[in-house]
Amino acid sequence: MIKVSIVGTGNLSHHLIQSISKAEGIGVLEVISSRIRSFKEILAPTRQDHGVQKHEFPDIYILTVSDDAIASVSEIFKKTKRLVVHTSGSVPMDSLPKEIRKGVFYPLQTFSKKTKVDFKEVPLCIEAENNEDLHLLRKLAEKLSNNVIEVSTEKRARLHLAAVFVNNFTNHLYEIGAEICKDQDLPFSLLEPLIVETANKIKNLSPLEAQTGPARRNDLATIRSHMELLEDSDRKEIYSQLSKSIRKTYGKKL
Repeated sequence: MIKVSIVGTGNLSHHLIQSISKAEGIGVLEVISSRIRSFKEILAPTRQDHGVQKHEFPDIYILTVSDDAIASVSEIFKKTKRLVVHTSGSVPMDSLPKEIRKGVFYPLQTFSKKTKVDFKEVPLCIEAENNEDLHLLRKLAEKLSNNVIEVSTEKRARLHLAAVFVNNFTNHLYEIGAEICKDQDLPFSLLEPLIVETANKIKNLSPLEAQTGPARRNDLATIRSHMELLEDSDRKEIYSQLSKSIRKTYGKKL
């Protein structure tokens, strides 16, 4: 049995607890608030245990706190001899205290409490300082996911950058599209089949092959027409820069 303690009570913590509860060979020893001030508080009799002895220690502490809280929260664990891992895509492993056994357990997915996530389908990117801890992390990860990969800090930072492009920026474009629809009293749901088809298409085609639209066709008349429809200067700039990037990608002269 791999025993874990989860530090933090946010979205990732919520989904991680649910996933662990369904997996065999793993148990959540406790869920610790990120507002702790010292390691002594973790050992206090008032801690919330999950059917285990109060003196029992976890094999792994998993920090599910925000990126900017990792450094300060992890300092609390300087006295532990257990493995401590953070779950960030962009924070280096070495941001954890040098005195401790440390690693990274990064689930490449977006999480919200109201949306179900199948952890078996979530890529888990792991990293550790030594082979023993890496082996422990891999055992944990493989009990939760069918897609486990060792990724260095340097590669993980670039993977996280790629994730921002395909997830956060894309969602912002959804929001712009929704506002355009709203301004014309049109339901955003009209665009949902297109969104789903675009996402499904890259299961069989590379993004380079799947690209369509006026910029891909070098349809300058449609591009000019769209630019005239956009009254907001920021939206004009976004449309212009994305169109230029697509045209450049496919070899059209600007």
